[in-house]
Amino acid sequence: MPTDLFIGGAYRSAAHNARFPVIEPATERELAQVAIAAEQDVADAVEAARVAADSGPWPAMNAEARARILNRMADGIERRAKELGTLEARDVGKPVSECVNHDIARAAKNIRFFAAAAEAWTQEASFSDAKFLGADLKLMSVTARSPLGVGAIIIPWNSPLMLATWNLGPCLATGNTCVLKPSELAPLTSLALGEIAAEAGLPPGVLNVITGLGATGAALVNHPDVDAIAFTGGVGTGRSVMAAASGSLKRVTLELGGKSPNLVFSDADLKRSAAGVARSIFRSQGQSCVAGSRLLIDRRIADEFLALLLEQVSKIRIGDPLDAATEYGPLISASHRERVHAFVTEAVAAGATLLCGGSVPSKPERGYYYLPTILDNIDEKSRAVCEEIFGPVLTVQRFDDEEDAIAKANATRFGLSAYIWTTRIERALRVANRLKAGMVWVNSFFLRDLRTPFGGARQSGLGRQGGRYSLEFWTEPRMICMTYGEDSHG
Repeated sequence: MPTDLFIGGAYRSAAHNARFPVIEPATERELAQVAIAAEQDVADAVEAARVAADSGPWPAMNAEARARILNRMADGIERRAKELGTLEARDVGKPVSECVNHDIARAAKNIRFFAAAAEAWTQEASFSDAKFLGADLKLMSVTARSPLGVGAIIIPWNSPLMLATWNLGPCLATGNTCVLKPSELAPLTSLALGEIAAEAGLPPGVLNVITGLGATGAALVNHPDVDAIAFTGGVGTGRSVMAAASGSLKRVTLELGGKSPNLVFSDADLKRSAAGVARSIFRSQGQSCVAGSRLLIDRRIADEFLALLLEQVSKIRIGDPLDAATEYGPLISASHRERVHAFVTEAVAAGATLLCGGSVPSKPERGYYYLPTILDNIDEKSRAVCEEIFGPVLTVQRFDDEEDAIAKANATRFGLSAYIWTTRIERALRVANRLKAGMVWVNSFFLRDLRTPFGGARQSGLGRQGGRYSLEFWTEPRMICMTYGEDSHG
């Protein structure tokens, strides 16, 4: 597996030969030693991207030519799907079936989608009348779009290849170059992208991948030759990125945290809803920005629904991520498991009822495993209710009616996603329009057309990604006005 920096179309060692260990969550053993990019390495990566953006062939290519190369990149990901999925399962701790069948498949799909979207995107023209210097003229105003230049893409550890390509796809398809910085906790599949890109014929410098710790990311964000930043991660780091970008007015899109509610109404299909709620919070061990971590349930059906939910949880197959039958793996690190457990112990000490989980399983004996956990009778001001845990912890609150449900759902500083479980379409639409969330799913979880906007309100982020929203972010609109018609001087 590549463990060096990918700069200017080739792998190379870091300037000071410094490295950090990547630990396999399921075994607690070292998986690799990966290069730490020093400030000089970051500068070299940005310079390579800058040269490729200013004088390389990539921005000058038409969208069809770029799409051919990007589709070859997608081909490369698909050819290596099992290898990449296994590597990501070892790096992150997610079940290999989820990595191969969803995350790696989506990585290839992301690139193909944005290559096609950029190919089909046309310039806009508007026609109008005007007077100028005594003449009656016709105006044709064209909105042309050109690449921004150099993008910095910073991604988290929970779905690294999928999230890398979700940003790389539109960035590259619109003619930009970029520097990708993955999380130090799971950098390996992102590093493999360099090899795949080179094999596909992507010109040197168009894609650069650097690895390192927080200082590496800070150096990238602060570099004056970076034109735009796409950041996915926590709220605190997102604020720092936005503050750093403000000095040079870099364009920024932020996809941050969530504390998403699952609203279960009395008319819902309770068995289906229980399965959906369980999947929304315990898929990926709850390590997802869109995890449905707050259960809001009609008081009249609470006991029946919780019994069905606990039955669903008891069926979750916990085990080795490399076993195809495993549905639930370890958390990303020992420190993250300690953080998750601290939320649970604090809530229980304050009077919450532990319905299940709240501890480390007896098997597997090694790895950063933590049982699926449900907390009932919890204070609505508890940290477990208010803060993003980013782990397999579901809090339970009851509501009395629709108004109470909406009020409780909106009682958060986040606003990324929400889930409504009801058989009444009029209720679904009514409630969805009043929820302060960027995305609302009805009787489903995380199904989406890639053309639709992805992003959140409040402290869940800034801007939207997906379809034309991504293409607009990565391009600079330019108005070109031309006149024609009668000329009073001719």
